[in-house]
Amino acid sequence: MGIIWTIIIGFVAGVIAKFVTPGDNEPSGFILTTILGIFGAFVASYLGQSMGWYGPGEGAGLIGAVVGAIIVLLVWGMVRRRA
Repeated sequence: MGIIWTIIIGFVAGVIAKFVTPGDNEPSGFILTTILGIFGAFVASYLGQSMGWYGPGEGAGLIGAVVGAIIVLLVWGMVRRRA
């Protein structure tokens, strides 16, 4: 259930992060935003577990996933700007 929960939280986090992150370099499209949000949730879960904030098998909550998705969107904007 942990992976499914992370995907659901990542979906919501991706939508929230798209509204929070300003700029023209954000991905357009619902599916790409959702995928980046899910990736951000996995990044937040991994970083939180490696820093000791979450236990083994524990995923990031909504706030952590939103922060992870914002980080992924900012990196996406920087990479896209260079290309």
